[in-house]
Amino acid sequence: MSIDTSHVVSRSAAGLRSRLWQAPSAELRAAAIEASAEILRLEAIRVAVVDELSLRPDDQVLCYRGAGRWLAAHTMLQIPAGNKIAALGAALRAFPAVSQRFDAGDCSFDHAALIVSFCESPPKGMPEEALPQCIDLLLAAASGVEATTTKIRYVIATLERLFESDNIPPAEDVDRNELRIATTLNGRVVVRGDFDAVTGEMLLSALSNLTMPTPAPDGTPDARSAAKRTADGFTELIRRYLDNAKTGIDGGQRPHLNVHINARDLAEHRNCAAQETATEEETSLDPDLSDLDVGHMPWMGPLSLSQTRLLGCDCFLSTILLDNHGAPLDARPGKRLVTAEQRVALIARDKGCAFPGCDCVPAWTDAHHIRHWANGGPTVMNNLVLLCRSHHRLMHRKTGFVGKWEIRMGADNKPWFIPPPAIDPHQHPRPANNTFKT
Repeated sequence: MSIDTSHVVSRSAAGLRSRLWQAPSAELRAAAIEASAEILRLEAIRVAVVDELSLRPDDQVLCYRGAGRWLAAHTMLQIPAGNKIAALGAALRAFPAVSQRFDAGDCSFDHAALIVSFCESPPKGMPEEALPQCIDLLLAAASGVEATTTKIRYVIATLERLFESDNIPPAEDVDRNELRIATTLNGRVVVRGDFDAVTGEMLLSALSNLTMPTPAPDGTPDARSAAKRTADGFTELIRRYLDNAKTGIDGGQRPHLNVHINARDLAEHRNCAAQETATEEETSLDPDLSDLDVGHMPWMGPLSLSQTRLLGCDCFLSTILLDNHGAPLDARPGKRLVTAEQRVALIARDKGCAFPGCDCVPAWTDAHHIRHWANGGPTVMNNLVLLCRSHHRLMHRKTGFVGKWEIRMGADNKPWFIPPPAIDPHQHPRPANNTFKT
């Protein structure tokens, strides 16, 4: 059976499931992509219409405290969601370049909101004439199917580093931290919190091994939902703390928080671009961005240089030697199992699962031999790559109806992925998912 994707997208989903099972996989993929594009288009229309209503409200809209609340009252949206739609529409008026990309469907709602938030409150050290070029960088990070919130946050963190100021980024403002714990009428407890990035990194790191799916003794997959696993892990974390807590006068060992940063950026007295007097020929952002770095946490992503330096005052510091491409050099090769030093170096290079498009964090990855150990593949950096369990299995599967992915080390000493012909007939190499810069 063949289906018309435009026909599927334009009509109701009622009864659709009973027909889709007959459709080929290729048409299902096309329908999913077209539906996603249609959602982006309709989202942009809704933002524009609600914004116009807020500019010239009629009697019905005036009955509510803003067009966002009116929208929530007449749809299945909640009030916070309606207010976000109205707020984005109002913010886009001042930034036509962002509005144009959002209206064209090249930028998602969340990414557009993130960009205009930066534009409305730029770093104090950023001159006004630099804003258009900053917007171009942010839009480049927000465009295309490979756009991620982490990439946009990395660009924002780099721009804040470039125009360094005394402002505390919202992600690192501990004064905003909140934790509400309340009992319910049925005797349960509701927990709701909002934490800075460093606290979030510690919490996610502590919960990592406690929340992984655990198969039953007979091999049956873990049937718990992700939320249930997190709740069980949090319970176990509290139990272990109460069993082993040491709350004496010594703080003991610092929390296990992994942050990656270039040594020259960690140096306390390094002259940064914001402290130097730039000439007219040096006002372009591109050269400076290539020479700047920010801290990076495996779970929470970018961390400002000032906060990284603060953590670096009292920590265990591991040094990894990099080549001119930023790839780590080998550490103690020769064994089948990856050493602790090699894994640290792999995390610094791959930053999690290296498979294109995967966002799995380093704690949940395996070290995969590109050329298998049994076939003479050495345990060296140029033959190793971090993969999540799902993509690790994919690399070890036998060639089947979809073919098999290959991994090759590029001239930059970083892994590149070659898709099978069924996915890409030309088999264009795809870079590893290990960079957050655009």
